[in-house]
Amino acid sequence: MMYYLVEGIDKGRLWFDSRAWSTRPPQRMKSHSRNIQWSTRPNRRMEQIYRTGPFAETKREGKMVNIGIDLHKTQFTICVRSGGGNKFGTYPTTDEGYAAFLKKTSEWQKDGEEVRVGVESTGNTRYFKGRMEAAGIGVTVINTNKLKVVTESVKKTDKHDAATIAEFLEKDMLPESQLCSHESEQLRRLLKVRTTLIKTIVVMKNQIHALLTAEGMADVKPGTLQSKKGRQRVLNALNQCKNGLVAQPLFEMIGQLDENVKTVERQLRDLMADDRMVALLMTIPGCGEICAWTIRAYTDDIQRFISPKKYASYAGLVPWVKNSNETEHHGRITKRGPKELRTALVQVVMGLRRMKAKTFSWRMMQRYEAMKTAKGSGKSIIATARKMAVVIWHMLSKNVEFDIGLMVDRKLEKKSEAMNKAARLTDQTIAGKQEKPAAKKAETKIIQKTGVARKTKKKVG
Repeated sequence: MMYYLVEGIDKGRLWFDSRAWSTRPPQRMKSHSRNIQWSTRPNRRMEQIYRTGPFAETKREGKMVNIGIDLHKTQFTICVRSGGGNKFGTYPTTDEGYAAFLKKTSEWQKDGEEVRVGVESTGNTRYFKGRMEAAGIGVTVINTNKLKVVTESVKKTDKHDAATIAEFLEKDMLPESQLCSHESEQLRRLLKVRTTLIKTIVVMKNQIHALLTAEGMADVKPGTLQSKKGRQRVLNALNQCKNGLVAQPLFEMIGQLDENVKTVERQLRDLMADDRMVALLMTIPGCGEICAWTIRAYTDDIQRFISPKKYASYAGLVPWVKNSNETEHHGRITKRGPKELRTALVQVVMGLRRMKAKTFSWRMMQRYEAMKTAKGSGKSIIATARKMAVVIWHMLSKNVEFDIGLMVDRKLEKKSEAMNKAARLTDQTIAGKQEKPAAKKAETKIIQKTGVARKTKKKVG
C-alpha cells in the first residue's frame, strides 16, 4: 500500500520525493520521524486531516457547501452539508426569509466556498431558482419521478428530506429536471386557462341536455348550442315548459365563457405570431393552431432531445420494457411526460385520418389501417402518434417544413405497382383460358378417350 506523507510538524513542511511521494522520510529526517504524521488517505481527503500548511488555503478555496432544501408554500427547510456534518434551518418564503438565507450563503462565498443548492420541482421552484441564481448560487432542480428515495421514504419529514437531498447532491447523484423557458411557461398557462374554460362550457351544456331530457323534449344536435341563434331557440322552447328561469343563467354563462375563450385565443395568436416552430408545425396536414401551440409549449427547445426516440419517450408514447436474463417483456406506454403533448400528437393523427384523400398513399397511414384490423383503433392511433413524434423531431431539428413526398415509400410504391401489374396479367391469362373454343374442347376429350400415348415421367426413388 502506498503511504502519503501528509504533514511534517518539523518546520511545518510537507516532505516528498521529486519523482513520487516517498514511502520513507529522508535520512536527515530520521531523528524527527516521531513528529511526522502518515496517512493512507488519498490527496482528495487531505483537507480533513490538516488545516495548516502550504496546501491549506488551496483546499479551503475549493471547498463545496451542499444545501438540500425541502421547499413548501409558506416555508423551506434547509440542510447544510459541509465537512461531513449536517446543519438544519427553517426560513419563511418571504422577502425577509430569502434575505436571511442569502445573507448566510454570502458568508460562505466570502470565505471562498462554492455554494450549490438542490430543490424539488414544485409550484414555486421557478421563483426560488431565480432568487438563488441572482445571488450566484447554482440550483439543481430534482426530477422527483426518478428520486423515489424521497417520495417513498417511510420517514417523511422536512429535515429528513432535506438531508437526503443534500447527501445525494454532495455525491452528484441527483436526477435533474430542466425548467422550460419563460415564454413557454406563459404559453402553457394560457393553454391551461383555455382548457379550463372549455371544460366549464361542456359541463353547462351537459346540464342543458339533461334538462331537455327530463322535460321529455327531443334532444338537440350537439352543434346547436355552439351558436347564439341555436341557444336562443332552445331557451324559447324551455320557456314554454316554464323552465326558462332555470336555464337562463346557464345560457348567459356559456355566452360569456365563449367570449373569454376567444380573448385567450387572440392572446395566444399574438404571442405566437412570429414563432418559427409554430409555422413549421402548421405545415402538417390536419394540424391546427391549438395543436401547434400545444406542441410548441411543451417541447420548448428541441435541441435538448438528442434523438427522436428521446423525444417520443419524453411524450410518454413508448412502451415499458422489462428485460431480465432471457425474458423480455414490452408493456403499455409509459405515459410519462406532459399529457398535453401526448394528446396534441394524437389529435394530429386524428386530423390525418379525416384527410384520407391526401393521406391514403402515405406509408404511415397504410400501416395504421393494417394495424387497425389486427389490434384495434386505440393502439393503432398511439403507434401512429409515436411515428408522428419522430417526424416532428426531424422537422424541428432540421428547421424544415413538412414534406408530403417523404411520406410515400418510393421503393414500396414501385414494388406495389409491379405486383398489381402482374396480378392484372394473371387475371387476363386465366380469363383467356376459360374462353377456349368448343371444338378445341371436344378434340381434347377425344384424345383422352382414344388413349393417345402421353409422355410420362418416371418417379425416381
